[in-house]
Amino acid sequence: MSDFAAVTDFVVVYVAEAHPTDGWAMSGNMDIRQHRSLEERLAAAEMLALHDIPCPVLVDTMDNGAARAYAAMPDRLYIVLDGVCVYKGWPGTAGYQPEAVRDWLQKFSG
Repeated sequence: MSDFAAVTDFVVVYVAEAHPTDGWAMSGNMDIRQHRSLEERLAAAEMLALHDIPCPVLVDTMDNGAARAYAAMPDRLYIVLDGVCVYKGWPGTAGYQPEAVRDWLQKFSG
């Protein structure tokens, strides 16, 4: 990410928990239940931020507006330039391809 600090700002948007302990839980995941309040979602996002995320961690609203607008469950990469989506990765683990974002940014930054 530091390679592109001059041309972009990176953010993580924490949305509804994909694998809550009281839902579709997976072994080895942290003990996070589905958020019932914004305070719970903020606390989960703070736990994520403890993992040395090198950019700001934003938090979706409880009505999941960002997740719905960007079809971001469970995860997805986007590049937004001047308010226009110029890169939209595929959703989910198979679609999570940071190297595609790097390639796009390298072409953009010349």
